[in-house]
Amino acid sequence: MSGPALHLAVEIDGDGAHPAAWRRAAHAPDQLLAPRRAAGLAAVAENAGFTLVTLDDGVLPPGAAPDPVGRIGAVERAAFVAASTSTVGIAPVVPVTYAEPFHVSSQLASLDHISAGRAGWVVTEEEHPEAARVWGRPPVADAAGRAQESADGVEVARALWDSWEDDAVIRSVATSRYLDRDRLHYVDFTGETYAVKGPAIVPRPPQGQLVVLGPPDRVPAAQLDVALVEGRDPASVAAATARAGTPRAFAEVEVALDTPDATGTERVADLERYAPWADRGRLRYVGSAAGLVAVLDELSRHVDGVRLHPLVLDEDLPVLSRLVLPALSERRLTARPLPGTSLRSALGLERPANRFAAAAVQEETR
Repeated sequence: MSGPALHLAVEIDGDGAHPAAWRRAAHAPDQLLAPRRAAGLAAVAENAGFTLVTLDDGVLPPGAAPDPVGRIGAVERAAFVAASTSTVGIAPVVPVTYAEPFHVSSQLASLDHISAGRAGWVVTEEEHPEAARVWGRPPVADAAGRAQESADGVEVARALWDSWEDDAVIRSVATSRYLDRDRLHYVDFTGETYAVKGPAIVPRPPQGQLVVLGPPDRVPAAQLDVALVEGRDPASVAAATARAGTPRAFAEVEVALDTPDATGTERVADLERYAPWADRGRLRYVGSAAGLVAVLDELSRHVDGVRLHPLVLDEDLPVLSRLVLPALSERRLTARPLPGTSLRSALGLERPANRFAAAAVQEETR
């Protein structure tokens, strides 16, 4: 763990974690796909002191009848959010089961430049066979195959982020040189289903490497900065964290808080009339803000952070902002991100050296 501070992240996709959350949303239905919807939620999270916001995504439409919903691409929303925030980290969900890692790495590197070093990447999988048809690729049917695609995708993206050394861009008007070609490198990756030569088309990200988050059972620990661990209770979360073997670990926690108008239990029951809130193996808390503070206090002994999945964003995020985060701050359990710092710095992660530059230095010293 990184220290006494508990880093808080919040998922702000759609209207909330419950598939029928839109039925209790405070905004008009046509505002769900408005870019300023995501920007407004991110602003609330930033002002409250959250370290990170995440944006779920997938190639297939989320939800199913009778509660289908839509979304704008996570990377596009993240870029819009980056322009209207200054301290909060922004991590879109980008599966690489079928997507081209070269393009994914370029998009994410661009996001890190736009956000001045506040970008992350949540790695997930496309589990439905229908997703393969969207990309025009054969389905990856088994879990092992999907895990291999994720591992290869992250490996390629990380190599491409290093394919430009930090000082590769010269911008010399006097010599009419923009790049030092000796500081651009080929990654020469060959996997089971594709090959990538490189180099990237985007300069190295400000953070050197974006913060990569993902489930440790699907992405090799060596490729993750932050493991997203699950467990239905603190003891299970602690055990999963011990197995993760990553620099940082965040617990996945679903929350339904008491509001001035209804208790968390009443709100869940209301939405359960329309669709079930599926059990995803995560710790789920339903109750008062004070009770959630106690749960997070206990989790802080085992994990470096928590990613919260609110039942209904328009109802739970205000309670988190007004009651939960201030109480955690009073207990000195959380630390607000500082202006001008990168997401890596906020999480206490060092900026990694460029692998190609480091290899060249080692070669010179032999």
